[in-house]
Amino acid sequence: MPKKIPMRRCVATGEQLPKKELLRIVRTTEGTVEADLSGRMNGRGAYIKKDPEALARAKKTRALEKALEVSISEEVYERILQVIENDAAGHMGKR
Repeated sequence: MPKKIPMRRCVATGEQLPKKELLRIVRTTEGTVEADLSGRMNGRGAYIKKDPEALARAKKTRALEKALEVSISEEVYERILQVIENDAAGHMGKR
């Protein structure tokens, strides 16, 4: 029997996607917002598609802020964008 693929919903696009195609963003217990590359950090999490356009939409609609119940600074959005871009660059080299 094939292994079940965990699915999660992107807060920006509303798409149901395999967990591997999404980036988990976490509001930690200290109240900071981080990109969770391991998928195991403690805190409240929300998933976003690994796409700069999805991040732009989340920023415009404040979808991440609503999901994590915290205000997110411009610097945090920049860090998340860098993680998305680095991930995309990493996948290009693996093909």
